[in-house]
This record gives sequence, C-alpha cells and structure tokens, in this order.
Amino acid sequence: MNFRIRKSLLAVAVSGLLAAPLAHATNGYFMHGYSTKNKGLAGAGAAFSQDAMAAAVNPAGMAFVEKRLDLGLQIFAPSPRGYTVTGTPPVPVGTPLGPVPGLCPDPTSVPCQTAFSVNPGSVESENDIFLIPHFAYNHLLNDRTTMGIAIYGNGGMNTEYKSGSATLVDANPSSPNFGTYQVLPGVYGAGTAGVNLEQMFFNFNTAYKLNPKHALGGSLLVVGQRFRAQGLEQFSGLSLDPSNLSGNVNSTVWGFGAKLGYQGEVAKGVRVGISYQSKISMDEFDEYKGLFAEGGDFDIPSTYTLGASFDVGKTGVIVADYQRINYTDIKSLSNPISKLTGGGCLDALNNTILVNGGPALPFEPAVGATCLGGPDGAGFGWEDIGIFKLGYQWTAANIDWRVGYSHSDQPIPESETLFNILAPATVQDHVTAGLTWPIGTSQEFNLSFMYALEEKVKGPNPFDGGATQIEIEMSQWDLQAGWAWMF
Repeated sequence: MNFRIRKSLLAVAVSGLLAAPLAHATNGYFMHGYSTKNKGLAGAGAAFSQDAMAAAVNPAGMAFVEKRLDLGLQIFAPSPRGYTVTGTPPVPVGTPLGPVPGLCPDPTSVPCQTAFSVNPGSVESENDIFLIPHFAYNHLLNDRTTMGIAIYGNGGMNTEYKSGSATLVDANPSSPNFGTYQVLPGVYGAGTAGVNLEQMFFNFNTAYKLNPKHALGGSLLVVGQRFRAQGLEQFSGLSLDPSNLSGNVNSTVWGFGAKLGYQGEVAKGVRVGISYQSKISMDEFDEYKGLFAEGGDFDIPSTYTLGASFDVGKTGVIVADYQRINYTDIKSLSNPISKLTGGGCLDALNNTILVNGGPALPFEPAVGATCLGGPDGAGFGWEDIGIFKLGYQWTAANIDWRVGYSHSDQPIPESETLFNILAPATVQDHVTAGLTWPIGTSQEFNLSFMYALEEKVKGPNPFDGGATQIEIEMSQWDLQAGWAWMF
C-alpha cells in the first residue's frame, strides 16, 4: 500500500469519526471492547494483542503487532432502554418542587413541601440505531519500537423521551380558548427529556520491546467530549445555576490523560498483561455548570486491567481479563441523589432545608454545596464496577473464530433510579462472537457480534416518599465489521 492511499484512508477515517454520533452504554458507559477482534472475545485482550486498535486496551501489546492499518464500522442498538413507573403519585407530574405559593401559611413548613412524581406507565427512549466507526494504524520504527494512533469512541449515553402527543383541552366553540391544545408534560414535567453524551479518544501510542518476549508501552490520550441535556427544568430550584441546567444545546470540551501498559510471555504459551488509564481531566461543561457537580465538571474515571492468555492446542487461545472502572473518581457520576435532601441544599429565599422537594420558585437559585452544580453536588449515584471477561479463539478452515462472555457489577443502586432514567446503563452480561477471514496475503475481513442481556433496576422515587417505584431497563446488541491491511 503506497503512502498516497494510506493518507487518503486516514483522512476518510478521521472525517467519519468526527462526524459520527457516538452512543455507548455497556459497562456503565464504557465500551465492552474496541477492535473487531477484541469485541469478539468480549473485550478481553490485555495479554493478547492482534491489531492496531489493541492500544485501546494495552499499548504495550503494539510491540507484538505487525505494521498494519485497521478500519471498522459498528452498528450499535441499545434497545429496549427505558423506564416503568408503578404506584400512585401523590401529585400530578409537572407539579413544581417546593411549597405551593398561596397555599402554605408557612412556606418553611415541611408538610407544605410538595412531592415530585413521574407518571405511571412504561416509556421507551427514541433513537435505537447508531453507526460508530474506528481507525487505527501501527508503524514499526525498528525491530523493537513502534508508534501508532487509534481513534475511537470510548463510551457515551443517549436517551430521548418524547413529551407525548398534543391533547385538546378546550372543545367548546363558544369559549375564548376554543381549540387550545396542551402537550403532555413528559418525564419530569418539562417536555421532551434526555441526554446525549459522546466521547472521542485520540490515542497516540508507542511500545518498546525489552527483549523478544516482554514489552512496555504508553499512550497520550487527547479526548473530546460532548454533552446535551433537555427537559430538566423542573429541577432548576435545586440548582446553583438554573440558567445552565438544561437546554437543547451541545457543549463540547477537551482533556488529556495517559495510558500505560506491560505485556509479556512468562512461560511457553502463557502471556500476561497489565494496563492503567489515568483519570482524564476534562474542561468543565460551562453550559451545564448548574447540573454537574463542581460547576460542570465531568472528568473521565481511571481504569485498570489485568489480563492473561493461554495457548490451547495448535491454534486455540484462551484470554481472560479483569477490568476495574473507578466511577467514584467523579462526583458528577457517583454522588447520590440524597445530596439534595440531606440538609446541604437550601432555598435561596428563606434557607428552608429541602425535604422531598425544593424552593417555591423554580428558577430561583438554591444555596448549598450539595445542590446541583455545587462543590459536592448530587449526581447519578454510580458505584465502581469490576468486569470479568473471558474469550476463546481458534482456527478452522483458514478462518479465526471467536466467542466470549463478560459479566460486570451493577453500577446503579436501587436508590438512584430517578435520575438514571436519563442514563439506564443497567446491562451486566455480554455474549459475543466473531471471526477473521484472510483475503490474500495482506488483507483481512473481521466481524463481531455482541448481545447484552436485558437487565432491570427498580427502586423508590426519593421525591415522593416511595409512593411510586421506578424501574429502569436496557438491553443492546451491536454488529461490527472491519477491514485491515498489513504491509
């Protein structure tokens, strides 16, 4: 492959990646795997690197990968994803948080604090199909050193719950309001609600062979992150900055991090791998500094992976990884919703402690470190998770075949379902399969399939005293195809 062709492929790949929407939600909001080969093994591969995208798992593995270019496209379908509410709401959806003006003789009286409910019933999110490309290139500087680049979506989340159909509220021809229609309030009583989180990683990697069987590697990570939220205006009374809480506006930020790794053969046919990705410090989402803790902070949590691979017979390989994602690194992700009702968030008008509700005026800023956007503000309540990944690869009829399975802890506690309607990342079990079909001596076609089993989390609505129960759910599948050139 000549330089002009490689340069054209790079330009096409980067343009496609920058234009494509990214929406993953597998292990929390991280991808279960990256390259097509890696995904066929349920994401396992810290000790077994096969292509230029392997740097996304362990940059040290690039020392054992030939000079090659990988392109791929994924069809990702998180469906169904949605929620079900059961029980009898004490107030209609859309009732403002806090004391109702004119009805409470004492606005600071706890009995006058109104509840906040979501309408009973089941609702599924819109937008079920996403196309997600990736690109990677590995270059051999000499027999010991490699340099490369991998561009991919690390994770994300997308939900969109429509506000409902228009309903005729005045059918009296003699009425001055004849023909008036009203749109149903949606999830939180403020119309169509949802979020869109997208992450793009530029992984500039290098690896060095200490000797023929052991290598070290590292990556500089340049990360772009984009976020949008809508339909959350009813929570504005719990925010330090209500004007930057919700709105159909994309906010884009950048950040930097690093990934380090080791990979080596410790016995004949036995390899081990270790990789660590630092917490990635991102710029704040200024347009959502009234939503995310620490004034719009939404960094990317640190992770580490331990892996091993074992040769089996003439062509078989068993791969196993354990990955840890430290969501508690990030307050916006891990702080619980109880931060809003524990006494640290106060009404700006009269310093009323917010109990099962908020201030009377929905756009009056709240006061307190635990309010939305505060230094210790409420978030999604996610917990750290560990993921076990197991895969098997073998060769038959000149084709490499793969199967895999992974299981993760549940990141979402039962107490956190109200906010996680927006991010129902409940799936825990992934079943995968894949293949590689050589095309001549210098090209190959790769294919992988993943199905994430449906998982549900059910818990009480903390703003109506548990009168209603909220159950969130998700399952998903993806199909990824890739083409590679070796030269």
